[in-house]
Amino acid sequence: MTADSKSLLRLDIVNGWRLFWLISVAMSIVMVVAMTGVDLSTGSGVSEMIGFSVRWAVPFIYIVMAASSVRYLFPNPFTLWWLRNRKIFGLCFAVAMAWQGLFIFMMSVWFRDYYYEDVYLLRDELEGSTGYIFLVALVLTSFDFGRKRLSAQQWRVLHKTAVYFLWAYPFSVYWWNLSYYGDPQPIDYLFYWSGFAAVALRIAAWGKRRQANGVTPPLFKLSGATIIALGLIWSVASLYLQDQVTAFLTAAAWSATLELWLPFWPLEPFLSLFIIGAGTLIATRATVDP
Repeated sequence: MTADSKSLLRLDIVNGWRLFWLISVAMSIVMVVAMTGVDLSTGSGVSEMIGFSVRWAVPFIYIVMAASSVRYLFPNPFTLWWLRNRKIFGLCFAVAMAWQGLFIFMMSVWFRDYYYEDVYLLRDELEGSTGYIFLVALVLTSFDFGRKRLSAQQWRVLHKTAVYFLWAYPFSVYWWNLSYYGDPQPIDYLFYWSGFAAVALRIAAWGKRRQANGVTPPLFKLSGATIIALGLIWSVASLYLQDQVTAFLTAAAWSATLELWLPFWPLEPFLSLFIIGAGTLIATRATVDP
């Protein structure tokens, strides 16, 4: 990275609260402009704005998810800037979700019939409501007045759990857009693969930490690498085998029942990452280096 680039990353305007206002004000202007282009007197128009606001929110939760991992895997001034402003990116995500919350409120108050006839699904409602509860908790505990009410361990558990849940919701949505609906858009591919990469980077960083103080026997390395490769293949193959996978995972009556109300069940979008995680666990089975 050049000296000019390093100097740019240290500018006040791209750090801290000034970065927050820069992004949030620009985002809000775009929202207002977009609102003038749709008919907000109809349920379909409000629904369109709900989707539009989500597309602004998704990149920020992915950025938050990957921040510590990219810094660990690729230490350089840019990833340091990225990690240093992780809280700011998280708050920008909250602003975008606040806009979505506004449109959801409009839908539920003025277009209730449209919502229940064309939009509402119990599991989606549970996932969305849980996501907003986590989001409020994240925002409140991102400041000293909220953080001091939790122990360090409680704070870490809350933030890690909440970030994973808030990542899982859009990631699963875009997996379904690609695997179930017949007309996927370029943005569906972009958000699926960028969400996949965000967690894949976390798995890679976790594996690197596991192996930092030891060596792994070659057999475990080979076995783990093979499983990781299978996980990568499945990340593509699962998009074309959704019917078969869902039918298999919900064959049991209890699983089919859970699918109706348990968020993300039976976890089809995440199977490839589970496989990659298992492969990384085996590939980094370190023994103490004498």
